[in-house]
Amino acid sequence: MYFAPTEEQQMIIETTRAFVEKELYPHEAFVERTGHLPMELIKEIQPKAMAAGLYAANMPEEVGGAGLDTLTWLMYEKELGRANYALHWTCVARPSNILLAGSEEQKEKYLYPCIKGEKWDCLAMTEPGAGSDLRGMTATAKEDGDDFILNGTKHFISHADIADFAIVFMATGEEETPRGKKKLITAFFVDKGTPGFTVREGYRNVSHRGYTNAVLEFDNCRLPRSAVLGEVHKGFQVANDWLGATRLQVAATSLGRAERAFEHALAYSAERKQFGQQISKFQGVSFKLADMALEIKAANLLTWEAGWKFDQGSVTEADMSMAKLKATEVLAMVADEAIQIHGGMGLMDELPLERIWRDARVERIWEGTSEIQRHIISRDLLRPLGG
Repeated sequence: MYFAPTEEQQMIIETTRAFVEKELYPHEAFVERTGHLPMELIKEIQPKAMAAGLYAANMPEEVGGAGLDTLTWLMYEKELGRANYALHWTCVARPSNILLAGSEEQKEKYLYPCIKGEKWDCLAMTEPGAGSDLRGMTATAKEDGDDFILNGTKHFISHADIADFAIVFMATGEEETPRGKKKLITAFFVDKGTPGFTVREGYRNVSHRGYTNAVLEFDNCRLPRSAVLGEVHKGFQVANDWLGATRLQVAATSLGRAERAFEHALAYSAERKQFGQQISKFQGVSFKLADMALEIKAANLLTWEAGWKFDQGSVTEADMSMAKLKATEVLAMVADEAIQIHGGMGLMDELPLERIWRDARVERIWEGTSEIQRHIISRDLLRPLGG
């Protein structure tokens, strides 16, 4: 396997990076200092992203997307990841792949408007008492004739404040397993404005300023059976079939930020002089640069390999977990070392380093914590041995 970009991939990388530098970087300082991404700014950048062919590029061509293979998509995500998260995620939206699991009627109502930039989606799984353990969710959807009645609370729901609808996972029953009873889960489309569905302001976050989270409350929220995404009790299957590559997306965007931080550290170390010479000549700095470059390359290769294997149909859960784990932990290390090389200036908001350092922290938590990734990897190693 050789992961040098093809001519087409290189063009996508260059187009995406040029867009990020021209259209997103200039707004980073405002979003970081205010913690707010105004809708008028989103509407200003959104058509430019569409004109550049970058909007909803994760989607297949047949539904209006760019039809990128997984490896190329990850290269594109890496370039977007260099910028403030709120700017690239909202202004260059990538609708959730889970929308592809909907019926044609559901696609007309939800998927196509998201691809056209007319709507935004959000995904609601996490609860105050159920994060990585989704089977522990307590929010329920109970059948009532041809309808379902939803009750419960979801939190940490990204950009739900601007989303036009939520894809919500609810417990709809139980099943007996060798390890005891486990919840059966069903996915639902819930439109904003549905009676009994309330979106409340979430928590102030250290990471990704301007990228909001919300609390979703369901109080006897009645939905028709047509709101079910996939099949009743098959919510986990829908999630597993369509959300698997999200860990690779986190890996790729983390790599974009790691490389940006490294580039700043490398340039600064070659310019900054102390004791009559460039600080890059001091072993304490040069060895940091070597370690940063080594770890970034290792994380890149793990991520590209997993993306390539995804397209071949041979990727494993461990492959994706290794990529996510390595990339997010490398980002944390590189961001910290880049600040160390810059000294006090690294912590000033004139540079993106303190932002990258803050943003790095959430990457080891969402889309499966580092501990969960290690559990998945070790489980795959031990399972053939009966462990």
